[in-house]
Amino acid sequence: MGRRILGVWYFAFAGLILLSSPVRAQFGGPPASPAAKAECKFADGKTIHIDYSSPRMRGRKIFGDLVPYGEPWRAGANEATTFVIDADVSIGDKTIPKGSYTLFALPNPDAWTLIISKQTGEWGIPYPGQEYDLARVPMKVSKLAAPIENFTIAFEQTGGICTLRLEWETTRATVDISQKK
Repeated sequence: MGRRILGVWYFAFAGLILLSSPVRAQFGGPPASPAAKAECKFADGKTIHIDYSSPRMRGRKIFGDLVPYGEPWRAGANEATTFVIDADVSIGDKTIPKGSYTLFALPNPDAWTLIISKQTGEWGIPYPGQEYDLARVPMKVSKLAAPIENFTIAFEQTGGICTLRLEWETTRATVDISQKK
């Protein structure tokens, strides 16, 4: 009887290992939307940190199709995109106090809005609703010269300004973030 129980435990343990992400990636290829991070550091060491999942185009039309225009989008895939700041910042004309938030974007063909939600810890969809919005900030939109396969969130730092970039397909949306003094 003891060997039988040990055998059951062995197969259960082996099954868990085979279902784990690293092993599954080895056998089934990389995840469709791998985890990614973006970070920007101010002169005093305070940071902006974003965790998101980076979906791939894989031959699909993105904006206006997979990501509909005029609807809040989770700015990534899988879990909600987190936005953690350890200093008060200014984004556009809005002051965002240090803390943890969730990012969404409201894409349109010629104008985007960055949505900073107070609701945290949720799956990326559905959007929790405007009642949880801390701020909505306009973003600058431009066309890229060549398509980008992987959705990317990144920062460019110039002096005391961290420019947040969201890029995918042939679209780039940006907004400047500065530390509130």
